[in-house]
Amino acid sequence: MEYFSDLLTREMEQAFERAGYDGALGKVTVSNRPDLCEYQCNGAMAGAKQYHKAPFMIAEDVAAQLKDSAVFSSAEAVKPGFLNLKVSEGLIQKYVGEMAEDPRFGSPLPEHPKTVILDYGGPNIAKPLHVGHLRSAVIGESIKRIVKWHGDRAIGDIHLGDWGLQMGLVITELKKRQPDLVYFDPDYTGEYPEEAPFTVSELEEIYPFASGRSKEDPEYYKEALENTHLLQEGNRGYRALWNKIVAVSTADMKRNYERLNVSFDLWYGEASVHDRIPGMVKDLKEKGYAYESDGALIVDVAEETDAKEVPPCMILKSDGASLYTTTDLATILQREEDFAPDEIIYITDKRQELHFIQVFRCARKCGLIRPETELRHIGFGTVNGKDGHALKTREGGVMRLETLLDDIDAAMLEKIRSNEEIGEEEADRTAKQVGLAAVKYGDLSNQASKDYIFDMDRFTSFEGDTGPYLLYTIVRIRSILQKYAAAGQGKDASQCRICAPGDEAEKALMLDLCGFSQMMDDAYRDLAPNRICAFIYRVANDFNSFYHGTKILTEPDEAKKEGYIALLSLCERMLSACIDVLGFSAPARM
Repeated sequence: MEYFSDLLTREMEQAFERAGYDGALGKVTVSNRPDLCEYQCNGAMAGAKQYHKAPFMIAEDVAAQLKDSAVFSSAEAVKPGFLNLKVSEGLIQKYVGEMAEDPRFGSPLPEHPKTVILDYGGPNIAKPLHVGHLRSAVIGESIKRIVKWHGDRAIGDIHLGDWGLQMGLVITELKKRQPDLVYFDPDYTGEYPEEAPFTVSELEEIYPFASGRSKEDPEYYKEALENTHLLQEGNRGYRALWNKIVAVSTADMKRNYERLNVSFDLWYGEASVHDRIPGMVKDLKEKGYAYESDGALIVDVAEETDAKEVPPCMILKSDGASLYTTTDLATILQREEDFAPDEIIYITDKRQELHFIQVFRCARKCGLIRPETELRHIGFGTVNGKDGHALKTREGGVMRLETLLDDIDAAMLEKIRSNEEIGEEEADRTAKQVGLAAVKYGDLSNQASKDYIFDMDRFTSFEGDTGPYLLYTIVRIRSILQKYAAAGQGKDASQCRICAPGDEAEKALMLDLCGFSQMMDDAYRDLAPNRICAFIYRVANDFNSFYHGTKILTEPDEAKKEGYIALLSLCERMLSACIDVLGFSAPARM
């Protein structure tokens, strides 16, 4: 289906042309004065200089061409030269009716779908997920779903930090605590135990302890470096122990990501490209891209147009060790060889912007990807407490993600329990569902690059621009549809047809729905879940205004009632599709 705004603009362009003016002046936009009109056109203002004519006179000429328009019910020229527009109720009925018949509500599928890889995890093995991992998971999952809705193939990769010194530190401390483990016996040739020699809680305690000790004890740090080297060189026992560390840690991660309704298609990490690095480095040297500087291996990536200095991309440190840039470049090479993606999207903290500028430029300069492959970085801000600083525990430490989710679930459970009709088991299930919406909507409704305040009271409110308010609206619509079906006095909701809007509240709601496909395409173009949040909040507000001013189930005119039911059915399906793209769902009742 054609965008609704394009349909209006086409009608206006033709009116300009019939009046003797350039049709390009006829762009129609949503009114910035909804108290006066629904849409507006400012083309007469732009045409005044071109035609040496007062803009109001041009606007009057164009308005005269729209007197019998089937698109606009009114087109009024107002000084100094604006065109105030109201849309025909018949056009709205036709357009919304066609949307209701389409499972995608008028959104077309692309002729040539792309393959898109999304890198949106990045947690480190042996460390618990904390609040800093929230945004990459929530934003990344929603962008993946936006890409899928558009019709592209989306591949999500967690990109684990599962290699390097942190692994050597864990192995070193385990060796200190449990020296008799078979993993440390160089002469052992049998099968290693199936069960890991530690729990996830023990593992999460070991890493910070080992990290702290390595900063104070040079010998301990030296031993950790040596164990890291042995692991990476393929020491049999260390590799087997590393596999246990990864398995235990990822099992806990999956449990927490599942609570967030976040999933990954690939559970790759830095280790998966370790064996590619030597060949890649050799290739960069032989082709003249990489050279030594102060013992380190670098690639120049600065460009003449840079407003700020962009340092060289370091491939290897002076001691020969690889860096994040090295593994990121090798990962790009791996993705290119395995999937030949049209686009790779990274969702990380915005403070990594320079890193990705260097990596992207290096990958292109060195031919690690095809020229047409697009590389994009979505940088997000931090989650802050009410004091404006990064969210912490009461003790001042980094808040675990699990703790944050527990706190918000508990707050929601207290509110859900106020409905005495809901039993304890359903209340617990509903609280988790609504709590997830509170967390995700509270994050996604903000522009990704902005920091935001995590306000528990506001996020869990059933009023205002919140996830619970949106779910409550969906639940309300479903309740009305269920009551209509239970009455059994009319048609099934799927057989009801959209009617022309009968009043301003109904018309406003229908006009909201008309903007769905363009909104979804804009969200896809900009990789911006906040556009979807703004859309569904507007729909929810206008639905509730319509609901409070309309007798839906008691409407005596059966045709009008069926029109209401058809409209509610479309609202429910569209809102449910939107929150699914955002990564949460609505409960049966609240």
